[in-house]
Amino acid sequence: MDRAVCEHHLNVSQAVSSIAQKKRVMAGERQDAIREEINKLLGAGYIREVQYPQWLTNVVMVRKANGKWRMCVDFRTLNQACPKDTYPLPRFDMMIDRTFGYEVMSFLDAFSGYHQIWMAKEDEEKTAFITDYGTYSYNVMPFSLKNAGATYQRMIDVVFKGQRGKNLEAYVDDILVKSKTLTEHLGDLRETLDTLRRYNLKLNPAKCTFGAASGKFFGYLVSSRGIEANLDKISAILNMPFSKTTKEIQKLAGRINSLGRFISKAGDRCSPFFRCLRNNKKGEWTDECESAFTELKKYLTSASVLVEPREGTVLSLYLGVSDTAVSAVLLDDEKGVQHPIFYTNHMLLDTESWYPILEKLALALLMTARKLRPYFQSHTIQVVTDQPLLKILHTPEVSGRLLK
Repeated sequence: MDRAVCEHHLNVSQAVSSIAQKKRVMAGERQDAIREEINKLLGAGYIREVQYPQWLTNVVMVRKANGKWRMCVDFRTLNQACPKDTYPLPRFDMMIDRTFGYEVMSFLDAFSGYHQIWMAKEDEEKTAFITDYGTYSYNVMPFSLKNAGATYQRMIDVVFKGQRGKNLEAYVDDILVKSKTLTEHLGDLRETLDTLRRYNLKLNPAKCTFGAASGKFFGYLVSSRGIEANLDKISAILNMPFSKTTKEIQKLAGRINSLGRFISKAGDRCSPFFRCLRNNKKGEWTDECESAFTELKKYLTSASVLVEPREGTVLSLYLGVSDTAVSAVLLDDEKGVQHPIFYTNHMLLDTESWYPILEKLALALLMTARKLRPYFQSHTIQVVTDQPLLKILHTPEVSGRLLK
């Protein structure tokens, strides 16, 4: 990547003094992994040896799923000295929606994406790290830096400014080329590859898929049919044993949250798990949790396929309330057939659980409007309920909570 197009600046605060850490002791197979990674980075030209750096940090070894070690650099002290880059990242849910209806797709993955961007010359030595094999700094943008994601997205937006939202979607180093027909796709793919070549950006062939009818993009399975939950995420829940510890229940809750868009009334279905974590410090697994877990597994085997709302259509929003949660589903009505677009839910706090039904409905509408703001801004939404919510919201005697 040409420096004139993009390079990473740290913008370290002048009010912060540099910090040089003492070398941490590493031994055994960790040392072997460090030596191997150092040699690989030197061979690729990603790092160089430095002397007398003012900033100096250590490496951290993290064990990967396959049992091998990954070398990371602990940039926490350096990151604390850097202001936050507020460059906006795209909303991935809106990008996912824009994949609906495309028959042919190619999924591209950048080769060591961050390492294709140079560090600013004046900031290179600030990335220095110490090992038993020497002291090195990065010539390219490393992972773990505070604003690396923002810099990379800024570069992507510049490089693909003529394609994003049209025949291409990109979130950091994940790129999706989409087309209506195979003939169109050949042209769209050629345009994309020409752009990558012009900016000297490289792909990882082993992680690229070309001309597919469906594939994984940012954790979702996308196709012309619609948006589906990632089968790997569903399988991870289906294959989980009944949880016995707080940590296992927290892991289950996290996996459920990642699939929340696809689960109708997720708060009600999963309230035993969340209540177990909230009320029971030991996180003990109860019969109620076991029953809810069994029902959740059954539901996930036939989770809904979500669609993108058609332009200019009136969307329907159904609200649901219970003693434990409020929820909603946004639907597109096509020739009398309703297709789900997005499920939302909100677990009620202790004080919220005492709200009257009308106030819970208003809360459900408020939480949904905040979460699905782009849909509310681009479409007319009709709220479907058997309660006179609109009439009450416009009365002078409306309560303080409803008014808010």
